[in-house]
Amino acid sequence: MTRTYSPKASEQKHDWIVIDATDVVLGRLASHAAALLRGKHKTTFAPHMDMGDYVIIINADKVVLTANKASQKRAYRHSGYPGGLRSVSYTELLEKNSDRAVEKAIRGMLPKNSLGADLFRKLKVYKGAEHPHAAQQPTPYTFGQVAQ
Repeated sequence: MTRTYSPKASEQKHDWIVIDATDVVLGRLASHAAALLRGKHKTTFAPHMDMGDYVIIINADKVVLTANKASQKRAYRHSGYPGGLRSVSYTELLEKNSDRAVEKAIRGMLPKNSLGADLFRKLKVYKGAEHPHAAQQPTPYTFGQVAQ
């Protein structure tokens, strides 16, 4: 009888991947980054374990939104107190905190549990083209067949 293989945490190798977000649609960037963080591109993927890679996103200030989403879509946050709901349009959010807009999109595509929190810590987002992770020798990631 063949047994089902279950990966062990000690056997996993977490690579570093750098993604250039210049002129990439925010949703497509977020879905690719979330899949890399989860490890869905690996043959040893297990949904209950941290199998993914570290993801570095550079040029977050050059990400784009399609149609009229930049002016019509709003980003919400809540302080936890009554009446504490705040919202800001994505135009303002991309001008002031473009890295926060990218983080918010990717966080929404990760699991809503402690595993998702661990995966989110492996995401590094930077506004410009420079990042301090050169010592990890990240490999560049290219989007395959994505019409921009």
